[in-house]
Amino acid sequence: MPLLVVGSVALDSVETPQETRHNVLGGSAVFFSFAASYFTSVKLVSVVGDDWPDAHTQLLKSRNIDTAGLQVVPGEATFRWRGKYLPNMNDRETLEVHLNVFEHFDPVLPDDYRRSKFLFLANGAPMLQLKVLEQAGGAQLAVADTMDLWIREQRPALDQLLRRLDGLVLNDSEAKLLTGEENLVRAGHIVREMGPKFVVIKKGEHGAMFFSKHETYVLPAFPTEQVVDPTGAGDSFAGAMMGFLAERGEFDPVTLKKAMAYGIVVASYTVEAFSLDRLKGISRPEIDQRLSLYQKMLSF
Repeated sequence: MPLLVVGSVALDSVETPQETRHNVLGGSAVFFSFAASYFTSVKLVSVVGDDWPDAHTQLLKSRNIDTAGLQVVPGEATFRWRGKYLPNMNDRETLEVHLNVFEHFDPVLPDDYRRSKFLFLANGAPMLQLKVLEQAGGAQLAVADTMDLWIREQRPALDQLLRRLDGLVLNDSEAKLLTGEENLVRAGHIVREMGPKFVVIKKGEHGAMFFSKHETYVLPAFPTEQVVDPTGAGDSFAGAMMGFLAERGEFDPVTLKKAMAYGIVVASYTVEAFSLDRLKGISRPEIDQRLSLYQKMLSF
């Protein structure tokens, strides 16, 4: 089944201890879409300025990503982010953020997008996510991402959103901030009690945790020797997870667990190169092969 994602499309500048790249393709919806495209067709809704290279749009289209919902605003600049990773490659500093055209993004879904049964609200302002949710009346599974900025500055809107979601994806520090709870197991259940039927807490190099009413489990990260650029790993995780669910057309507990595993495997590819460079060079059989290896690692 087609998968709808609404989120940011950006031009990133990334500094790591080994290398720096300027104006590479980035944004939560980009990493999500590309990862999901290995499992199902994707409908992308976002906004860019007229400085956006058409080559990037063609790259997305080559992966069966529908860009009819990608607005181009003349005379405006695309969202830009510049960040620096510390030597441990886990912690990063945001050096510059220029929202540009994304600051006034007001998504209006095309009619066929509104009937999408699987919806992911990539990181964005909760009021914007709520507006999209109200338009997507056909969604059977609606999942969102969030971040510390919205938890601190738009908590009432975020609380309203949480009551309408089927699932929420966030990282460990965000879960602690949202709940005021240091223990991640308790934090995960507290977030679930705020509304979502399930909660996924991303833990970076330590994998991810899953919480629902009936089960709680942890999946470790796939051991990756060469971490080049962690940017987009969390969005790639969510993209592969949602992509697999949409491919199967269901989200029962067994399918959800396998979707989580696919998310971890695809994220392990993302960190091996800058931007989409590694994801562009893999195939579904390679993903399945790494998943098989991951499954063997977890059996005892």
